[in-house]
Amino acid sequence: MDLSEYKEEKPHFVKRIIWTFINATLFRCIPGSQLRILRNLILRAFGAKIPLGSLVYSSCKIWGPWNLEIGKSSCIGPNTEIYNRALVKLGDNVVISQGSYICTASHDIMDENHSVILKPVYIENRAWVAAQAYVAPGVHIGEGAVIGARAAVFKDVESWTVVGGNPAKFLKQRILKETNKKRM
Repeated sequence: MDLSEYKEEKPHFVKRIIWTFINATLFRCIPGSQLRILRNLILRAFGAKIPLGSLVYSSCKIWGPWNLEIGKSSCIGPNTEIYNRALVKLGDNVVISQGSYICTASHDIMDENHSVILKPVYIENRAWVAAQAYVAPGVHIGEGAVIGARAAVFKDVESWTVVGGNPAKFLKQRILKETNKKRM
């Protein structure tokens, strides 16, 4: 492989420069869950589809808000990285825990030019990606699925299952307990 002539398309180049500066400065200077609306408005200004009530921590590093869709009451935790050169779409009530890495880009190892491959990541309603997990390009995480801490997910995850390890493997079904909610 000879990468001396390697080139790749750079869409949104100017917008990326401006966003990188905003994400590293202003966005990080708006701490706390109480000020999430300000951060969400900044994300919206750069093209993200996000309800004002969802929570994206100020320490989150996002490659391109224009490729980010977040559902209601979802949370992207502290020190996460969303490398979304392609779409990252989170459903409602999704949690991406601290230190996790969601990735939508890689390189074609069979191509002598090492060309870029972009594949979206979909995470369905009520799924949880636990601390420091890695989600690879093109992965679809089903509703209610749990990705264990530090897991590396390279294949789709079925709904209502728990996976863990590197590479992530099925551990068990996720069965929610019934809770007795007090009625007021």
